[in-house]
Amino acid sequence: MSVYFFALLISFALNAALIVPFIDFLYKLKFQRAHQQTKDAFNKATPVFDKFHSHKAGTPVGGGVLTVVTTVFLYAFLLLLFVFFDRPIQSNYPSVIAEIKIILFTFISFALLGVYDDLSKIFFWKKDQFFGLRLRHKLIFETVLAFIISYWLFQELKIDIIHIPFFGVFELSYFYLIFSTFIIVAFANAVNVTDGLDGLASGVLLIALAGFWIISSSILDVPTSLFIAIWLGGLIAFLYFNIWPARLYLGDTGALSFGATFAVIGLILGKAFTLSIMGGIFVVEIASSFVQLMSKRFMKKKAFPVAPLHLYLQYKGWEEPKIVMRFWILSVLFAIFGLMFAVMR
Repeated sequence: MSVYFFALLISFALNAALIVPFIDFLYKLKFQRAHQQTKDAFNKATPVFDKFHSHKAGTPVGGGVLTVVTTVFLYAFLLLLFVFFDRPIQSNYPSVIAEIKIILFTFISFALLGVYDDLSKIFFWKKDQFFGLRLRHKLIFETVLAFIISYWLFQELKIDIIHIPFFGVFELSYFYLIFSTFIIVAFANAVNVTDGLDGLASGVLLIALAGFWIISSSILDVPTSLFIAIWLGGLIAFLYFNIWPARLYLGDTGALSFGATFAVIGLILGKAFTLSIMGGIFVVEIASSFVQLMSKRFMKKKAFPVAPLHLYLQYKGWEEPKIVMRFWILSVLFAIFGLMFAVMR
């Protein structure tokens, strides 16, 4: 276990040393939220959001890029050290290489999709042009990536079951491909939707991921435990600059990558049911947005004045830091419940 704590601290130190120069670099690239002169264009589409968030214009977006790069680099480096010093890389699956491949592919591929989406938003590429990315196109790309990952989970790691406490284990066979694809896409977008307040998504993810770290360490799964430890170190450094008032935002790069990878870790650990509890805040956030979307589409009216839930609470008069802190507390409770259900038969 000490090697994981070492990995976490090394990751935190590396990210802490690089993050301020990285923020300055993002300013130079103008990789920022909409500036003052572009606010009027946004107010027509999202007046409630801009009422509470227009003062954040100019804050750098793309903080997830640094965490992705440092996590991948350290993960590869530490795995090589395991091999060099002839330390066993214990896994619960027949192929250690496949497990590592799935984690890294998810982390990197969804990050690249997020980079593209961030660029289109920042530089206002039009949706009807090649560089623009409509929501349905984005979902298609996400689904294709998620299906590839699901196929590897099913074919190479031989995962095709879900365990539901009190009800037992259910073998899904080929239906697992559909199930896991849905889970990955859902959580990628859930974290993206939740990433609307300073420190909200990153703080909730940090807590939920710590819960999965406990599970992975308890079953002695080295590839997953090591990855989570390194990722946590980067998240802690990022959260320091992301809490209110934020100096840096995840952007779609971090949100899509982190959400999809969080889901894949839950699937690799065989805790699909626990995943929905650990990530309870993400589930509630995406559910509120989905209900709003379906209501507008089929009922021709809004189910809520605004969505998702965190924006609704702002609309009702809650202060941003209060919402974030209370969601963190709820996330701790969700993590405890998740751990409780994870050990049930």
